[in-house]
Amino acid sequence: MMRKAAIVGCGGISQVHAQAIAGLDGVELCAFADCRKERAEKLAARFGGGRAEAYGDFEEMLAARQPDVVHICTPHYLHVPMALKVLEGGGAVFMEKPPAISRQQFRELKRGAGSRGKIGICFQNRYNASVKKVDELLEEGGLGPLKGGRAFVTWCREAEYYQSSDWRGRWDTEGGGALINQSIHTLDLLLRWLGEPDAVEASMGNHHLRGVTEVEDVMEAFLEFPGGKRACFYATTAYVSDAPVLIELACEKGSIRLEDEKVTVRYQQGEEAVLSLKTGQAVGKSYWGSGHAACIGDFYRSLEEGTPYANDLQSVENTMQVMARIYESAKGEKSF
Repeated sequence: MMRKAAIVGCGGISQVHAQAIAGLDGVELCAFADCRKERAEKLAARFGGGRAEAYGDFEEMLAARQPDVVHICTPHYLHVPMALKVLEGGGAVFMEKPPAISRQQFRELKRGAGSRGKIGICFQNRYNASVKKVDELLEEGGLGPLKGGRAFVTWCREAEYYQSSDWRGRWDTEGGGALINQSIHTLDLLLRWLGEPDAVEASMGNHHLRGVTEVEDVMEAFLEFPGGKRACFYATTAYVSDAPVLIELACEKGSIRLEDEKVTVRYQQGEEAVLSLKTGQAVGKSYWGSGHAACIGDFYRSLEEGTPYANDLQSVENTMQVMARIYESAKGEKSF
């Protein structure tokens, strides 16, 4: 069976999706849609194999082509309403992060999903070989119980990044800044290993682009977990470059440090092992990682086999709820 795939939202990240889909057997890119139709036309010419159509309207594309799977690569606030539209028609959805920009939207998405169609979330870093190696090290237990962790994202976003669009940098359309856009993947990995926190305390600020954006360019959070575990989280877009993301996990008998796709294991006795686990060339910007092809391929495999997908809504719920709690604490109100 040949599955028809379509992409809505033809900005930078859509090219990564298109390239991953083009490498799959049994999947045909049939359509691209963007409110700026010329962007859809460019992607259709590059990845459509002469068979894909370009549209300037999302609903027109759905009606005309009736794709089996729609990849949603649009501005954040459109993710949920577009996903619900696809699900209503019986299609499957693969969504860029974040899956929602509020608790209310996430609830609507869960209700809309029900038993109709299928939803996959693009948390591609879960598929990195370095992340799987950390899983293995913790499962082996040689470093003893996990005590806590820390995570740092220090990236650069200048005014032009926000001024080039009409949705970035606004609470109602982006949903936030340094946390929901740039460091949600890092929070997701930290929670992958530490679980659900009992307590969250956070603060945020706008140091670099005050007057340009409404949202935060720095977020810090203190997370307390069952059993006395705790974590410190820091993310900013006010740095001068996109430095490699750093996550460190402290265990009873040593530590694991994940930086980019390198894993460093340090033991209490002073021994150290450095493992370079880069699995392939990143498609697009280097800090997007190299897990997109595996992440997207696994989604289509789950559709073909009728099996659960690793990055389904249930698997990302803890990340979404903790992100909401961080914003609520930082704002001092229940407004997220």
